[in-house]
Amino acid sequence: MINLLNKELRLSAHLLSYLFLAFSLMALIPGYPILLGAFFICFGLFQTFQNGRETNDVLYSALLPIDKKDVVKARYIFVCLIQIIAFILMAGLTALRMVFFASAAPYVNNAMMNSNPVFLAWTLLIFALFNTLFVGLFYKTAYRFGKPFVAFIVASISVICIAEVLHHLPGLEFLNTLDRLPLQLMLMLFALAIFVFATIISCRTAQRNFELLDL
Repeated sequence: MINLLNKELRLSAHLLSYLFLAFSLMALIPGYPILLGAFFICFGLFQTFQNGRETNDVLYSALLPIDKKDVVKARYIFVCLIQIIAFILMAGLTALRMVFFASAAPYVNNAMMNSNPVFLAWTLLIFALFNTLFVGLFYKTAYRFGKPFVAFIVASISVICIAEVLHHLPGLEFLNTLDRLPLQLMLMLFALAIFVFATIISCRTAQRNFELLDL
């Protein structure tokens, strides 16, 4: 598995999967739907899948003297590593915003979502959608990625729109403030549990589907 993961990190990964980690910086942009940063990070991961199809990476990996399910597991680990790095970067920037820029006018008067634990929770849900709708569905064929990515786009943009609307509703203003941090942290932990559970289930389903494929 270590060798497979090294292949993913050094050979299979598209450069944009790493460069698009810079979209984590969107967490500090006021007056902008900052959850698009999570979407673009997933779009960078999408480039690895697209590049892998063009270079026959899936077929090459399946021909190695290893279990086919390990091919899928290695790709999921790679995807999760990028997502975890992005989440850590966003969490650090969120902490910076909450500690040093809590009273800054661009954030206090921001009609859009501010970075806080709830923002991090929505980010985890978008990552979970990518792992389930795109990565999971991709391994039904290990070749076609158009429909899975469209499904992810529709779902993630819908989540972003819902997230931007909810904090404007009466009684839900706390979703976009620095108040009630314990509740916000609980929501983040709940989203983390969803991310972990959805990713594990998606990986196991993808492994079963991939093992049945005749490449």
